[in-house]
Amino acid sequence: MRALLFGMLSDRSPLDGLVEHYDKIHQCVGLIRDAMECYVAGGTCQDFMELAAQVDAIEDQADAIKRRIRNHLPRRLFMPVDKTLFLNYTNAQDNILDSAQEAMHWLAMRRVDIPEMFQKPIIDLIDEVNVITDLLGPSLKATIGLIYLQHTDRNGTKERFRAVRHKRQEVFKHKSTLVSSIYNSDQDFKDIYQLIHFIERLEDMGHNTEKCADVLRAMIAR
Repeated sequence: MRALLFGMLSDRSPLDGLVEHYDKIHQCVGLIRDAMECYVAGGTCQDFMELAAQVDAIEDQADAIKRRIRNHLPRRLFMPVDKTLFLNYTNAQDNILDSAQEAMHWLAMRRVDIPEMFQKPIIDLIDEVNVITDLLGPSLKATIGLIYLQHTDRNGTKERFRAVRHKRQEVFKHKSTLVSSIYNSDQDFKDIYQLIHFIERLEDMGHNTEKCADVLRAMIAR
């Protein structure tokens, strides 16, 4: 009922801002993969620093979107979903971008020569993070459509949430295996420490994506 009432009073839902904010996440993950390929190639890699700066810029844009959303929320009565759930989702989605930014900062801190045996597994992990963040977009849009009665496919929407949770498990297993291999390698400990923190931040992106799916599930709970 609140969703219908809000739709009658405004042409723009606060949920629309979440889609705009999500689009920034999609941009960031692609940049991280490009940056990682550049980093692995070796050398000074000026392109890597430029890509890292782009991630920072996108994160700033996303923060501006988040502030705009929060500063223009309607009264609680006219919110299409519970306000606490909405703010929890906003935080979780923003944390995905924060983790992406931190991942890039860990790589940019100092040059690390990544052994060939770890290069492909790291890029594969980034690809898996890319998949899970890609799965969030349709989950968010399906949730919004269900809330505003644009469709009635509740089971299909829940299946999107399950796909996110399943991929999150794969990301976690991949991360754990990779961290164990790096930790037990004969690299300099500073290199090990730096690479592990980079990988942990990538896994955080998957973790926060799963949190987003859990909040979306709560939004449509009967």
